[in-house]
Parts: sequence; C-alpha cells; structure tokens
Amino acid sequence: MGKIKKNIFVENAEIVDISSEGKSVAKVDGMVIFVDGGVPGDVADVMITRKKNNYAEGHIVTLKKESENRITPTCEHFGVCGGCKWQHLNYETQLFFKQKTVADALTRIGKLDISTLKPIFPNAENYYYRNKLEFSFSDKKWLTTEEIKTGENIDNRNALGFHIPKMFDKILDIKNCYLQAEPSNTIRNEIRDFANKHNLTFFGVRDKTGLLRTLMLRTSSNGELMVLIQFFENQPENIDLLLTHLKNTFPQITSLQYVINQKGNDTLQDLDIITFYGRDHIFEEMEGLKFKISAKSFYQTNSEQAYELYKITRNLCQLKGDEIVYDLYTGTGTIANFIAKKAKKVVGVEYVLDAVIDAKNNSEFNNITNTVFFAGDMKDVLNEEFIKTHGKPDVIITDPPRAGMHEDVIAVLLKVGAPKIVYVSCNPATQARDLEMLMGKYTIAEIQPVDMFPQTAHVENVVLLVKK
Repeated sequence: MGKIKKNIFVENAEIVDISSEGKSVAKVDGMVIFVDGGVPGDVADVMITRKKNNYAEGHIVTLKKESENRITPTCEHFGVCGGCKWQHLNYETQLFFKQKTVADALTRIGKLDISTLKPIFPNAENYYYRNKLEFSFSDKKWLTTEEIKTGENIDNRNALGFHIPKMFDKILDIKNCYLQAEPSNTIRNEIRDFANKHNLTFFGVRDKTGLLRTLMLRTSSNGELMVLIQFFENQPENIDLLLTHLKNTFPQITSLQYVINQKGNDTLQDLDIITFYGRDHIFEEMEGLKFKISAKSFYQTNSEQAYELYKITRNLCQLKGDEIVYDLYTGTGTIANFIAKKAKKVVGVEYVLDAVIDAKNNSEFNNITNTVFFAGDMKDVLNEEFIKTHGKPDVIITDPPRAGMHEDVIAVLLKVGAPKIVYVSCNPATQARDLEMLMGKYTIAEIQPVDMFPQTAHVENVVLLVKK
C-alpha cells in the first residue's frame, strides 16, 4: 500500500485497539489511524479525513467484517449525537477497555506499580443512569441524512436536543434519550410540541434572537424532579403560558424554575434564578443523609453509582472513628458529610465559595457537627497555621477536577505527610501524573477503577496511598 494521504480510502483496515480518548485504532503500514465507530476485531474500508505526521483520522465507509464484540446500538441517534459513543460495544468490552485505560495511564504516564489493581466496579444499569441532562433549543436544527434524502422542504427547523460534535450552532432534535429515566423524555417532547403549537420562538445562536434557550432536567433517587428553562428574550406572557402548562401537565415536578439569560454563554452561576412553582431545590438521599441540590449545585450525575464510589472511598480510608480527615476539592461536601460519622473530624477545602456554603448547609441540615468547610486555593489554605488550628490529618481525600492537582498542591501534600491519601479521579492520565510526584513519600496500596458512565469512554479511579 502506498503512503496514506487525506481523502483516500484505506481498504481492509483491521481495528486492533481503543485509545484512551475512546476512539478505535487501526494500524496500517506503521501508521496509526483513529477511526470513529470501530470495534476491535472489525475489518473495514476507512476514509481518511485528517492526516498528521504520525497519525491519521478517519471513519468507516464499509464494514467488511464485524467484531464479535459489536452490538446494535439502542439509540436511533447513535453516530450523529455527540454522546453515548460506545453503544456499539457490548458492556463487557466497555469494561475491559476502561480497565485498560487506567492500567495504561498508570504504567505509561506515571511509571507506577499496578500489582494492586482490582477489576473495575461495573455500573448496575447500562442506561437511564443520569440524574441531570441539559438540552439546547435551536431554530436551525441539524438535518439528518434521512431527512436530506427525502428532498422535502422542511419549514419547521426548530429543535430541542444536543449539540452536534464540534458545531456550536447545530442542534440535533432528540426524540428519545436513554440516559435519563422518565418523565425526562416526555417533558422534553411536550415542551417542544407546546412551543411549536403556540409559536414560541427557539433560540438563534448566530443572530441572538428567540425565547427558548436551554432546558435542564434534574431527578433524584427518591423521585424528586427539577425543571429549569433558560429564556433568552424576556416575554412575560409567553413565559407564564409555558410554565403554567408544565405545572398543570406534570404535577410531579418538585421545582419549576426559570432564568432570563441574554449573555453570550449558557452558564448559570452569575444569574438570578426565579422559582415559578414548588421549591428552589430538590433532595438526594444516601444512607439516611439528605443532600440539598439547587440549580447551581454540583452533584455526581449518576446517583446510584456515586453511592458505590463514596463507599469505596470510605472503605479505603479505613476509618476507626478517631481520625482527622481532610477532604480536598470537597465541592458541596458530599464525601465529607458521607464519611463524617466514621471520623472524629472532617475538614473540607474547596475553591468555589458557593459550593462551600452548600456543604455547610448540608451538614447543618443532617445535624452533622464534626465537619468544617473553608473556601480558598488549596496551596494557600493548607499552611502550617491551618494545620495547627485544625489538627494534622490522618487521612487526606483528594477529588480534583479533570486537570488534576497543581504541583504546588502536591508539594503541600508531601509536606503535610498524612499517613494515608485516597485519590479519587475522573481522569486517570492526570491522576497518574500526580501520583508519580507523590511516590517519593508514598506507595500504592490499592487501585479501584469504577464505571460511572456506561456507553462512554469515561472512567473513575480511586487509589489508596500509604506513607512509606
């Protein structure tokens, strides 16, 4: 075969692996090709769409041989929608490659010993596991291949759904999503139908016009439901018309809220949210604890598996009841409050002030008196005076964002020298980088991957470090 170039077919390419980013991998004439939609074991003709010096990207044109691990995707939107990109892999294969992602990151990036790596903890449900989904309205919906082939003139281009990957202004109209249980689909479809019937305008991202901008649906394991709609234009009569319809049609709604957002982005944090009906929050429950979730609150989007993740974290802490625990990147204090009854004292530190306020409120609401929370940068908060005041930690839990920990924070952890560190991560690559820097003072005692998001390449990983 000649040199691989852009916009050519590569015939009979065998898919041999899946990358850490979730794309399938073929190797042809020494060149790595990242292929959308492949499964290891497939043989396919691939169209090369992008070419770099040491790799290429492409998509399957003709599937010559199907892998034994390939299954029929459940969702009709698979391959067009940007989510659930692993629906064509059976679940056992998904777990295998998530485990491999963790192992490869720790050994390749961190050069770490993985002899204590346990099998990945699977998710009980492959679908309908999310408690939060956000949809966008658009007056220029993405036309599918089937719609284009009809040749019909589509007058109504309104859509309520998800963004097409890498296209900020294109929305795929979603008929049925398998990520969130009912009444999620029913409510979304009713809003779209009602809006179309009453000529409520959908947002135009390019010309900045229209009433309806975004929809957020949040549910809890005890059946509570939050609906929040972002409106772009302030049209009081139409806003009242739609929200009154939702209130009357779906009496199970616990919290019905809205916001007028005329900014250049969809973020909520700096906006005033108005409660139209019910409470301004819902509650999630876990082992008898109640966690208040407002529209702006962070909470793990998979409630059932979050409970398993927190139990794993608590077990790795090996608490006896007399320990001082520091919970870094505590967020709204979910882990801190969850483990509090097993510890003498839990000290939570978080950069976002609003989250710290939520953490304190969650402790007070559950009559938890042995937690304290502080807002600020980890490297600045965790000084000698702070540790002298609150006690030297016996255990440190750290659950940073995808970027991992700043090296200054790692330097603080090395200086503090807690007997145990439990590192919870949603990004094994940055976790591996951070762990390598901690190896001068710590050894890895246990590694436990956890699948929080079936049908995707994402994987959580929990590592117990013990001081040498």
